[in-house]
Amino acid sequence: MTSQPTPADSTYDVVLVGGGIMSATLGVMLKQLEPNLSIALFGRLDDVALESSNGWNNAGTGHSALCELNYTPMGAGGEVDISKAVNVNEAFQVSRQFWSYLAESGLIASPRDFLNPIAHMSFVWGAENVDFLQRRYNALKDHPLFAGMSYSTDTAQLSQWMPLVMDGRAGGTPLAATHHPAGTDVNFGALTHRLVDILSGGPGFDLNLGHEVTGLRQSGSGWTVSVRGMHDGTSRDVAARFVFVGAGGGALPLLQKSGIPEARGIGGFPVSGQFLRCTNPEIIARHHAKVYGKASVGAPPMSVPHLDTRVIDGQEGLLFGPYAGFSTKFLKQGSWLDLPRSIRMDNIGAMMAVARDNMPLTKYLIQQVMQSNEDRMKALRDFVPDARSSDWELITAGQRVQVIKKDAAKGGVLQFGTEVVTGANGTIAGLLGASPGASTAAPIMLSVIQRCFADRLPQWEERLRKMIPSYGRRLSDDAALCARTRDWTRQTLQLDG
Repeated sequence: MTSQPTPADSTYDVVLVGGGIMSATLGVMLKQLEPNLSIALFGRLDDVALESSNGWNNAGTGHSALCELNYTPMGAGGEVDISKAVNVNEAFQVSRQFWSYLAESGLIASPRDFLNPIAHMSFVWGAENVDFLQRRYNALKDHPLFAGMSYSTDTAQLSQWMPLVMDGRAGGTPLAATHHPAGTDVNFGALTHRLVDILSGGPGFDLNLGHEVTGLRQSGSGWTVSVRGMHDGTSRDVAARFVFVGAGGGALPLLQKSGIPEARGIGGFPVSGQFLRCTNPEIIARHHAKVYGKASVGAPPMSVPHLDTRVIDGQEGLLFGPYAGFSTKFLKQGSWLDLPRSIRMDNIGAMMAVARDNMPLTKYLIQQVMQSNEDRMKALRDFVPDARSSDWELITAGQRVQVIKKDAAKGGVLQFGTEVVTGANGTIAGLLGASPGASTAAPIMLSVIQRCFADRLPQWEERLRKMIPSYGRRLSDDAALCARTRDWTRQTLQLDG
């Protein structure tokens, strides 16, 4: 991807910090709403989508809550709460509508370059877990967003859905699975490239790769953005009327440097991830699904085990994981000093409170870091009974930084979601946190637009409805609209087979 260096002393309507899916999505949205906006994107690496958005740095599930059991907790009375699953699925449908708009407009020629149909499944064993999955299925099956889900305890049916998981499995243990054929695999790295290509193909956009944003300071009604060249070390400033900090784990330090009150007291807890990647084409060819299980006791929500078919650059792959790890880096290609440098007087109390109150998580991370390859293979064999270590290799995924916020009762709480931080005057916004993250990039960026460009919403409303037909409405409240929208996005995104 060709970088277009920004002239010194430039002024832009919008500066995007970070070369991932979030910055690219916001840039394209804003350009579709107001083509005359001048936009610059600064990325510290030599290409876009090399951190968490990269295809091998995440599971590409396209989180729609079709299979992720942590989105449907069961209460003490046995009732399954589907509210979070509905919200996650609703958000993903917004992303699908936005991508469908781009495809229908001819801005994305081949949706299959980044999006492929892959069944989503939940798989459990043991009587208690089977009972939970049955209750979950009963709570979801009649909801318009989850129409088409199937449930089975029949081993013949399970073998048809996931032969690799069932082959060699010993009998005697109750098994159950749900299956949804409308799941997808998303290559967010490929999508990011397509979006940046859209921006680069039009006027008023400057792409600056190999450039690190080192500082943000308020200047009048906008911002002065300090930039350093990663290769030549040169520094310069550019002016921006609006800044979006979408730099993944690198967003927190920049928001702290901005000095906005909304960033005070926020800390970050970095968690690295690893996957086992299959190297045997014959095994890869025997599995065509994303199969999610239940997290072990004490494990954080992002550590739900899953066996995922991936499609990267047209080639199918197979991942299992994630295995959690710990690093003080905020980015995969970051600095070991990222965590200590982020500790400040305004957030140290919350961070210490989280350390005190999350000993099970600390114990879990220590166990994950200390485990051997055989320990990892043992976890894999819960899903692939005949797995051999010679057919799998360990890869390191993207770095995640979980948000730590002050709490009046506890002192501090650790959050596992995604959070938008917005300055009071709407001239700066940043994104912190992780899952469901990239899958819901479009609705998250919509929230940024609604917060930071509120004065322009009336004139943009017609265009927003063209980009996202359900804008201002919830699909979960209108079964007919939900069905029409799902049919349209399925056809437009070439997901029929």
